[in-house]
Amino acid sequence: MRGNASGMAGATRVVRNLYRDSVSLMQLSNTLGALPGIEQASVVMATEANIALLRAAGLARGAIEAGPSDLLIALQARNEEALARALEQAEAALKAEPACAAGTGAPAGEPPRSIQMALALDPAASLALISTPGEYAAAEAEKALRSGLDVMLFSDNVSLEDEAALKSLARASGRIVMGPDCGTAIINGVPLAFANVVRRGPIGCVAASGTGLQQVTCLVDRLGLGISQAIGTGSHDLHRSIGGITMLQGIGALGRDDATRVIVLISKPPAPEVARKVLRAASRVGKPVVVNFVGAPRDSIKGANLHPVVTLEEAAYAAAALARGRKPAPRRALRVRATRPRFAASQRHVRGLYSGGTFCYEASLLLGETLGKVWSNAPVRPQDRLGDPWKSRGHTLIDLGEDEFTRGRPHPMIDHRLRNERMLKEAADPQTAVILLDVVLGHGAHADPAAAMAPAIRAAQQRAAAGRRKLAIVGFVCGTPADPQNLARQETALRAAGVMLAPSNAAAVRLAAALVAERSRT
Repeated sequence: MRGNASGMAGATRVVRNLYRDSVSLMQLSNTLGALPGIEQASVVMATEANIALLRAAGLARGAIEAGPSDLLIALQARNEEALARALEQAEAALKAEPACAAGTGAPAGEPPRSIQMALALDPAASLALISTPGEYAAAEAEKALRSGLDVMLFSDNVSLEDEAALKSLARASGRIVMGPDCGTAIINGVPLAFANVVRRGPIGCVAASGTGLQQVTCLVDRLGLGISQAIGTGSHDLHRSIGGITMLQGIGALGRDDATRVIVLISKPPAPEVARKVLRAASRVGKPVVVNFVGAPRDSIKGANLHPVVTLEEAAYAAAALARGRKPAPRRALRVRATRPRFAASQRHVRGLYSGGTFCYEASLLLGETLGKVWSNAPVRPQDRLGDPWKSRGHTLIDLGEDEFTRGRPHPMIDHRLRNERMLKEAADPQTAVILLDVVLGHGAHADPAAAMAPAIRAAQQRAAAGRRKLAIVGFVCGTPADPQNLARQETALRAAGVMLAPSNAAAVRLAAALVAERSRT
C-alpha cells in the first residue's frame, strides 16, 4: 500500500508467514531509518496491536491485509526513489539466511518453527528465550516450561494473571521464568537480549530492572571483578499479585551457587508485603546481600547480612568491597571535576534525555534532592508528571523508552534519531543549561552510538552558540571494553564531540546538578 496525506511517499508491505524476534526487527527498523531520504521506518509482526501503534504513529493507513504470523514493513520517505530503495533493502535483509545454525557451527537448514523442533535439533538446550507478540508469549512460555526448559520472556504485554500462572508453574517444576518484559540477563557467562560482555566472577545479581542490571554489572567489571549470574525478573515481578516469585528463586539459586560470594538485588521499591518477603529470604541466605531498591529509604532495609545502598553506583562498589572481604563504605560518590560554563542569565535548567527507564528514575530522585521539582513523563511522584511529554518545563527528565515515544519506532537504545531531534529542540530553548544523556552499549544496542549522536551534539552546541549561550552536555556510557561497541572508543568519540563524561549515571546527575545548582536557587 502506498500514499501519504503529508505529501511524502509512504508504503506498507506484508511479508507472509515470516517471523523475526523483536530485537532483530528493531535493529532492521533502525538500519532502514538511517537510509538517505527515509523519515520513519518500522518493521514489526502484523498483530492487531502493532498495526494500531503504526496507525497512531502515522505509518499505516487504509486496510492492511495481514495476520499475526505475517511481517509488516512500514516506511515514510521524502520521495518514491528513496522508498523503493528502502523496500528493496528490507526484503533483501529479511530473505538473508544465517551462515550457520546458531550455537552449533553447522550449516543452517530449515529454521525450527516450534520449541519442540528446536529441542529435537539440540536436546541439551536448557533455556528458551521467547520474543513473540505478547498475546502469544504466555502460551509459548508454558510450552517451554512443560518441555523442561527455563524461560527468559523478553515479550511484554503479558497479563499479570498469565505471569503469575507461569511463574507458579515454573516454581512447582523446579524451573524459572525471567520476565515477562525481561530485557537483560547473563546466564553462565552468556549475555542475553540487551546485555553487556562482562567478566565472570563472584558477584550474582537479581534485578527487576534491565538498565539497572546493566549499570551494576558494567561497574563491577570496571572495578576488576566479575558476575557469576545476572538474573532478570521482569518489571512486574515485585508486584503484590506476583509476589516476587522470580526474585525469591534467584536469591535461592545464588545462595546455593558456590561461585557466588555476594548477591545484589536491584529494583524500584517493591510492594511493602513483597519487600518484607524478599528481605526475609535475603537475610537468611547466608551470604552478604546488597539491596538497591531505587528510591527506598536506606533505613527501610534491615536484616542480617543485608547492605542497603541508595544508587546503582553504590551497589556495585559495595558488592566489590564485600567480594574482596572488606566492609563497604556507607556511601561511595564518584565525582567529576569540570569547569562550569559561563551560562547566559536565562539558562538555569537541566533537560535529561534517557534511553534507560531506571536511569531516568534514579536521576529524577537524585536531581530532585539538589534542585527541587523535576518534571518527567515517568515521574517518581504522580504530581510531577508532564502534561505534554513532547515539551519540557523547568528541570525535565524524559524516558524515551516509554510508549508515547516508541510507537512505530525502535527502542532508543537502537535508534537515536528521536533523541537527536529532541536534543536540538532543547538546545534552542534559552532556559536550557545542561542536557543530560545516557549511552548504553552491549548486545542489541546501536552498533556505534557515539557516531549516531556526535553530529546532533555538535549541532546542539552550535544552536546554543548562535543564541550567545554556552550549553553543557553531560553523560555517561554504560558498557565495558569487551562490548561490541568498545567502551574506550565510544567515550573518546563522545568527549571529542564535547560531552562531559562521568563514570556512572549517579555521577553524571551530580555533575549536572552542580553546574546549575546556584542558578536554580535564584
